[in-house]
Amino acid sequence: AVDQDERRAAPLALVEEAHAARTYQRSRTPVRPRRVASDGPAPVSLSTSDRHPAGSDKEESGAMATTQSPSGTLQEQAQRHLWMHFSRMGAYGPDAEIPIIVRGEGCHVWDEHGKRYFDGLSALFCVNIGHGRHDVAQAGADQARELGFYTTWSYAHPRAIELATRLAGLAPGDLNRVFFTSGGGESVESAIKLARQYHKLTGNAAKTKVIARETAYHGTTMGALAATGITGLRQPFEPFMPGGCHVPNTNLYRLAPGYGAENLAEAIARRIEFEGPETVAAVILEPVQNAGGCFTPPPGYFQRVREICDEHGVLLISDEVICAFGRLGEWFGAQRYDYLPDIITTAKGLTSSYAPMGAVLFSDRVAEPFLEGTASFLHGFTWGGHPMCAAVALANLAVMEEEGVLENVRAQEPAFRAMLESLRDIPIVGDVRGAGFFQAIELVKDRDTKASFSDAESEDLLRGFLSGELFRRGLICRADDRGDPVIQLSPPLISGPEHFEEIEAILRPTLEEASRR
Repeated sequence: AVDQDERRAAPLALVEEAHAARTYQRSRTPVRPRRVASDGPAPVSLSTSDRHPAGSDKEESGAMATTQSPSGTLQEQAQRHLWMHFSRMGAYGPDAEIPIIVRGEGCHVWDEHGKRYFDGLSALFCVNIGHGRHDVAQAGADQARELGFYTTWSYAHPRAIELATRLAGLAPGDLNRVFFTSGGGESVESAIKLARQYHKLTGNAAKTKVIARETAYHGTTMGALAATGITGLRQPFEPFMPGGCHVPNTNLYRLAPGYGAENLAEAIARRIEFEGPETVAAVILEPVQNAGGCFTPPPGYFQRVREICDEHGVLLISDEVICAFGRLGEWFGAQRYDYLPDIITTAKGLTSSYAPMGAVLFSDRVAEPFLEGTASFLHGFTWGGHPMCAAVALANLAVMEEEGVLENVRAQEPAFRAMLESLRDIPIVGDVRGAGFFQAIELVKDRDTKASFSDAESEDLLRGFLSGELFRRGLICRADDRGDPVIQLSPPLISGPEHFEEIEAILRPTLEEASRR
């Protein structure tokens, strides 16, 4: 058995923004308040028996020995030198281990002690084709031997050209232009700058503001952070780029007072009119909003948003850092919900995170003013379009197409969702929502009234029990408190019924135990 101190020491799920606040963005548009959460994943503290509890799966060839070096074990080195992202580094110590993942294959990963885990979060919504694909890794190695690196600053190379052409062919509408980045935050930053410069070039220099949704996460660089609707992430770095405005999100389970589902898109129109259409550059939305727990749009939402943007000369940015490349069963989330954005931001699944890469796709209309005279998009990154990363991306896309990965998501989504829906008989389960292989379970104190937990109760529920117990039992997922508490599941896109059974075998008894606490 694991004692209470050990449970409290376990991680929330090794996530990039797990410490984000549950507080509302104080904008002029009324939104539902959110409480402030604590600030990051707690560390793991596992005894030998916890590392290999009775009945657990170990590495088939035996538990891996902890690596020893002249400067200490990996664990000692990690605690002394590695500063992890969004982590309470002061919480680690001799009795609180950092989880060290050393190998992955398919839908599973193994830690340094040989214990196997089901990767129910695809690392961070990104290992879409699963772990351990030697063919994808080989594509990067082959490219390194031919041309390890060359820049796309006024030069081109074959892999960047091929990948840009491939993405343009997959994208909806006339999104034929592709600007490469090193990741999702850079993609959002680039999209915001692209929108602002576009309006300057077309004679609308006052159009600088960006409208996003409450609780939405768009990245941590200063421009992307201005669009991020999570106050707890924003406050430590204020002041930053002005012009970030926020409207209610599409949490249909907890609609804010006065906002029916049919009025959610109109909130964007009202905000544009309040700010002044002549000052608004873009609206940025995820097809399914991640932070807060997989908020899907009501019918007609994106079609109306598209109309609103067109009416006011505002660009529509579809932030698909998570949703693109099969996560929702289509190449792009915009295709699932049948809308045509002006700009799409991507990363994560572009390479299934076998290499760091992102991309911004934009329409011929947006590109047009940059092609006139001496104009140039005055922006770039050293590693944008890196040839090794582009080769990995091309190999990843080939795997997805040749092995029917998108078709698998579409075929298996009903079974995945049915498994999660079956958990509604557990008193603590209030809502199940999401799309494709991107799903969430909202946890409630009282299902009939939808009463949520106090800050202290949520802290105890998520950090004090659920995250640690799920991890101890062999399931990596996200226990998220940026809003009301949720469990998020986003498995590799190769998952099938046997994997859903594996998830349920861990998730059900753990939630049942949480309900009895």
